[in-house]
Amino acid sequence: MLLLAAACAREVTGTGDDGPGGGSGGDAGPANPNAVALRVEQVGGFVAPASRLTWVPTVTIYADGRVITEGPQLAIYPGPALPNLQQQRIAQEQVDGLVERARAAGVGTATDLGRPSVTDVPSTRFTVSSAAGTDKLEVYALAEGAQNASGLTEAQRTARGELQKLLAALTDLAGTLGPDNVEQPQPYQPEAVAAVAIPWRADDNGLTAPPEVAWPGSALPGSPPSSGIDQGCVEVRGAEATALLATAAKANARTPWTSGGDRWQVGLRPLLPDETGCADLSVD
Repeated sequence: MLLLAAACAREVTGTGDDGPGGGSGGDAGPANPNAVALRVEQVGGFVAPASRLTWVPTVTIYADGRVITEGPQLAIYPGPALPNLQQQRIAQEQVDGLVERARAAGVGTATDLGRPSVTDVPSTRFTVSSAAGTDKLEVYALAEGAQNASGLTEAQRTARGELQKLLAALTDLAGTLGPDNVEQPQPYQPEAVAAVAIPWRADDNGLTAPPEVAWPGSALPGSPPSSGIDQGCVEVRGAEATALLATAAKANARTPWTSGGDRWQVGLRPLLPDETGCADLSVD
């Protein structure tokens, strides 16, 4: 069993070409429009590395006001081949206000968040970036560490409660900022897709395999995205990405993709604006 280290981790970095820059206020967001101003993501947990590589952040807010989230997913098996990513837009002052709200909730402080008495669940990582720097706060078992969770002090429950309120606010921006201040969600159109491949195997439950589909990109399985990972990954761009997205819309998570005479099960991960390729995917 994988027993995660809990507590909270804080990382502060200085400014750079892609780091915090100008904006409209004292806590202004990064100057690079593709720089992340605020992100919430799930990390760790007792999950297969291939699955973690294709996880999508819960919410990412960029310096130019773009907001990318994962929308509702169909509760079916096998699930869709592509995640339901949606994009909205908010004003720059709203971005700055949310960054300030995240810092006020404890992101960027050495808050004692404790560790609830649960194991093998993910941590929630909050990242904020502004002229004040980049800060990360990682809290183990945020959802599971509710007010009645054992193993926590009252102060730790209170601190976690503020982060739970922050998460709720960020995942309901129309309710937080007002519907007139948030554009209606539209499907996110990625410029590139990372594909994590493993050999395809038949289901033990006897379900009929979906039809095979020819892989439109570079030969699978590709190279591991980082050391210690045994899954291959390839990047699909341009016309091949357009063809892949059209085909994947009709496929599912168990579709056998054929490449090099073999069949592969492929996890498709649309790359976000701040990501450049497979190397940006992580199992941390």
